[in-house]
Amino acid sequence: MTNELPVVLITGASRGLGRGIAVHAARLGCSVIVNYAANKEAAKETITACHKHRVNDDQRFVPVKADVASSRDRQKLLRETLKAFGRIDGLVNNAGVAPRKRRDITEMTEDSFEEVMQVNLQGAFFLTQAVANHWLEKKPEPLLSGGFKIIFVSSISADTVSLNRGEYCISKAGLAMASKLWAARLADQGIQVFDLRPGIMATDMTSAVRDRYEKQLAEGLAPMKRWGTSYDVGRTVAAILSGGLPFSTGEVIYIDGGLHISRL
Repeated sequence: MTNELPVVLITGASRGLGRGIAVHAARLGCSVIVNYAANKEAAKETITACHKHRVNDDQRFVPVKADVASSRDRQKLLRETLKAFGRIDGLVNNAGVAPRKRRDITEMTEDSFEEVMQVNLQGAFFLTQAVANHWLEKKPEPLLSGGFKIIFVSSISADTVSLNRGEYCISKAGLAMASKLWAARLADQGIQVFDLRPGIMATDMTSAVRDRYEKQLAEGLAPMKRWGTSYDVGRTVAAILSGGLPFSTGEVIYIDGGLHISRL
């Protein structure tokens, strides 16, 4: 089935940052593939939110269950996107997991390391490979201003140490290099690539340490002294999808209230 509206595939879109990204894509007039790993009801809630914010009655929002850590599921995700819409114009690699238990790096387990790597790094890299190869082979005309877009949602943890979740930091540092690699490879093909680095965000992932971060933010850990939200990330993604950065690729964009600024 073909679609004359731009189509954006967002991994991990059932809640948190992914839901905010999906809503802002809907506000731009895009149709959206809402990828989720397990929580079908949460994915439905994202779709309901997208419908509330759509600007065109022809926009569609389709849930696809797939675990990005699985090669078979990644192929399914691309296949279902093309089946539903006949095209893909943007990929947002948002899906990510934290370690199930925070441990000092002297106690990190190989199982935890492998699980985090498979979702956060391997999944995003090889899903990008599949989408990029589709574009390179089929050479479709892009519907997003400025060409096709690939966005990696990495983290301030790509270059900031957390000793009790080292596997997460390593996965995000790898994702930062993946972004550079794909940006360099695809720049002359009309495909832009960006690395977004959220800081301390109000999501399920930080709920267990909310009190500690509340205190640190109040004390100025991030100069803006507040939590980041899915709205902050969604607005940034929307700026990219709408063609707001036409002569940029491989760019790192911090969404962290200034947390990354070195200060004395």
